[in-house]
Amino acid sequence: MSSKDETMLFNFDDNLKKNIQETLALVYDALEEKGYNPINQIVGYLLSGDPAYIPRHNDARNLIRRHERDEIMEELVKSYLSGTGRIIQ
Repeated sequence: MSSKDETMLFNFDDNLKKNIQETLALVYDALEEKGYNPINQIVGYLLSGDPAYIPRHNDARNLIRRHERDEIMEELVKSYLSGTGRIIQ
């Protein structure tokens, strides 16, 4: 069986989870302060990888770039699914 057929395991550190939550809150606030729609801007960044979606205001751009986009997306999916009553590990 080739390695492309095997399921990859992805681990996620609890400390990283907290850091991502804090970063997203700070980035959200910075976007809101600048008059942008924070959700649209964060989604634009996550989909494209283009940091221009995030302002430099309050160092938001540097903060969000400290995290890999896939790690941010994983945290968002876990948070969403936890809100539906599922037990997420």
